[in-house]
Amino acid sequence: MIAIIDYGVGNLYNLKNALDYQQLDCRIVNDPEQLEAASHVILPGVGAFRPAMDQFLAAGMEEVLRGHVAAAKPFLGICVGMQLMFEQSEEDGLHQGLGLLGGRVVRFQHELKVPQIGWNQVAVQREDPLLEGIADGSYFYFVHSYYARLSDSTDALGLTEYGEMFPAIVSRRNMWGVQFHPEKSQDPGLRLLKNFAALKPE
Repeated sequence: MIAIIDYGVGNLYNLKNALDYQQLDCRIVNDPEQLEAASHVILPGVGAFRPAMDQFLAAGMEEVLRGHVAAAKPFLGICVGMQLMFEQSEEDGLHQGLGLLGGRVVRFQHELKVPQIGWNQVAVQREDPLLEGIADGSYFYFVHSYYARLSDSTDALGLTEYGEMFPAIVSRRNMWGVQFHPEKSQDPGLRLLKNFAALKPE
């Protein structure tokens, strides 16, 4: 069962609909016991980093999520959910994240329009089961003003250029994160979610 964490941030139903469309077993969960029963966990998110982190901590699911990751079960962060995986964010001050991956979330510093809204290509950096059947250079749908600056460049699974190169997909062991919205990214996004559902614990 894929658990979609409901911690009061964003519309979860587009994501659930994308999973339901592919007949993947998924549930929106809002308590630790439901989360503990999941084989796979997705942490979505929209909006600003600090309110999202505050809401997640208030939901009381941090300990169970860390246990899920420690047990080598598949975990996926989406958009702000991916950003929460990192140590810190500079959005509206300096704030602490979950620290599952090393790095800091920073704002775009270029003359292009911010936020980036719309379709952009992802350059695959290495083979990974999350991207099976997804062509290098596929387009995904982005909405964001901030991105993760990695402490370890080997965590980058896919890169995108928007005024500068940034990690659109990150991975380490049983953890993955995507800056774009797979549920809004048509066939490549649906394939990514299907691939995630097929991942096995390490």
